[in-house]
Order: sequence, then C-alpha cells, then structure tokens
Amino acid sequence: QVQVVESGGGSVQAGDSLRLACAYSGDTICISDMGWYRQAPGKERELVAPLTKGSSNNVADSVKGRFTISRDKAKNTLYLQMNSLKPEDTAVYYCNAHCYDGATRIIYWGQGTQVTVSS
Repeated sequence: QVQVVESGGGSVQAGDSLRLACAYSGDTICISDMGWYRQAPGKERELVAPLTKGSSNNVADSVKGRFTISRDKAKNTLYLQMNSLKPEDTAVYYCNAHCYDGATRIIYWGQGTQVTVSS
C-alpha cells in the first residue's frame, strides 16, 4: 500500500509562484509512475504533469513554460514548481502514484491541495 499526501497549496496573486509537494510513503518500491493532476471548479480532473523517464518537463499545454515536475527519490517526494500563476490555474491539485502488485496495476491518489490564484 502507498500513501500520498499533497501540500504547498494556498492563495496567491497572479504572477506569483508556488511549489507543491507530494510526499509518498508505504510500499514505495512498487511505484512505477507518478504525476500531478488538477481539477478546477466545474471542470473535470486533468493531467498537468506526468513524471516520465525522458523528461520532467512534459507538461500540459496550458502550463507549458510555467510548471515543472521533479522528484526527490531520497525524500520520497514529488514536486510541482508553478511559476507565473494565472487565475485559470485555480484548482485542487492531486498527486498520484502507479504501483504494481504482481501483475496488478494500482493507482493511489492523495486528498489534494487547493491552489487559488486571484487577479
């Protein structure tokens, strides 16, 4: 089992920066993939930034050039650096972790952290 806890959200003004953290614990050796998602008011949850082996900057077009995903393996923490925040970035941000239990793939979600950007 894996536990995922997001933190670092808050209320900021447009143009500000935030650094979200996703702390994961438990049977972390099972983790094969991780990523950041967000769900804005009245919108569906969307993928923001997957953590890929090729690049940590393979982010969604809406945040391209502003958001960066990274991982500190030693600290069991996934980060989302968010710069030049816009009001449309307002959402609950979620972290997930993909694990394999034998041949079974399991996806773990955190509770989310609120990011509110005002103009």
